[in-house]
Amino acid sequence: MTEALKDLGTHIELKRSDCVLGWGIARDELTVEIAPANIAGFVEFLKTDATCKFSTLVDITAVDHPGRVKRFDLVYHFLSMYQNQRIRLRMGIHEDDVVASITEVHPSANWFEREVFDMFGILFSGHPDLRRILTDYGFRGHPLRKDFPTTGYTEVRYDEVEKRVVYEPVNLVQEYRQFDFMSPWEGADYILPGDEKGEEA
Repeated sequence: MTEALKDLGTHIELKRSDCVLGWGIARDELTVEIAPANIAGFVEFLKTDATCKFSTLVDITAVDHPGRVKRFDLVYHFLSMYQNQRIRLRMGIHEDDVVASITEVHPSANWFEREVFDMFGILFSGHPDLRRILTDYGFRGHPLRKDFPTTGYTEVRYDEVEKRVVYEPVNLVQEYRQFDFMSPWEGADYILPGDEKGEEA
């Protein structure tokens, strides 16, 4: 399998040196680092090239690296049922970069790109309907960015008196911020409930 992936990586690099920045194999998976300049054309090549035939888009996601100049890694996963192979495309982008949509090549990218926009705030040009998909339309922020507060900015609840959903700023009372950190992984010298079974054995 590894040899086949090496051959595939070499083939893709030779055919599309304008897009490929590098590639590697880890855990029997091929990852190709690409430049964002012509993502749609590169994905079209992967879909139509006789050696590749990556006809199925499996997923689009991102990884946030707040300390980097290119803050996000945008990641695409494809499957070739013809060749029984998978490929991962990864490209680094700045926080304010706009990436070309691949919905013209893979219509299924529509919701994937909407999810990436909703969760990370990455914009896609040429998308037919780029709006939030998992959060509410009035939602503030992007939950999978690492600087997004774990409590969020607002809380939503149904008000019995007003008989409607209300949005309020998050207001945590102090007792919910107290943690005892009782955990067997933190060097505790006491037995937690359930751990005594291990002592009997």
